Amino acid sequence: MDSISLVIVDDHTLFRTGLNELLVRRNLDVLGMTGRPEEALALVTEKQPDIVLLDLRMGEIGGLQVLGEIRDALPQQCVVILTTSVEEDDLLTALKLGANGYLLKDIEPDSFVELLVRAKAGETIVAPDLTGLLARAAISPEGSPKRRSDNYNLTPREMDILSHIAKGESNKHIASALGIVDGTVKLHVRAVLKKLGVQSRVQAAVLAVSEKICEDKPASST
Repeated sequence: MDSISLVIVDDHTLFRTGLNELLVRRNLDVLGMTGRPEEALALVTEKQPDIVLLDLRMGEIGGLQVLGEIRDALPQQCVVILTTSVEEDDLLTALKLGANGYLLKDIEPDSFVELLVRAKAGETIVAPDLTGLLARAAISPEGSPKRRSDNYNLTPREMDILSHIAKGESNKHIASALGIVDGTVKLHVRAVLKKLGVQSRVQAAVLAVSEKICEDKPASST
């Protein structure tokens, strides 16, 4: 496994220290840590890690605010929320703001590392215990989920691509499943994001689930 570099942002010293030791023992590269959310953006900008592990509950400046700052300044930065919160609002808000994943602090260490590998590869990662919340979520601006796939003008192939994105699959996996090359998948993903009006695969996945975009989709052709 290629090494993964990380920055940890969590205001609980004991947890932060323990997490650092756990990751280092598993040959992951922790480039920096901070318990001060106001320092997070500067640290991430300096270290440029593969992944930022970000807590939600950090006093006056919460993780969601830090997430927004990082996303504005570094749009391509992978940020994974690591929290104790199982609240639907926290999960959905984090994903809508562009988090690349949402994991719980009671996750098993080996599973945690496996999910980080997937996050680095570009997959959407959500704690298994919370997938039910994601599936039931209703996040359309009008308040309740509605089928709007016709309005998005997605082609049958783009619908296929979106259905795989909604499952959190990587471009490589999608290419293999659809029998096309990675480069073609990238072009389709870019088109899907543009048509949906979102900036990340995670946001596309949430939208696909909440608005039932991929249900009853027609068969596509290459």
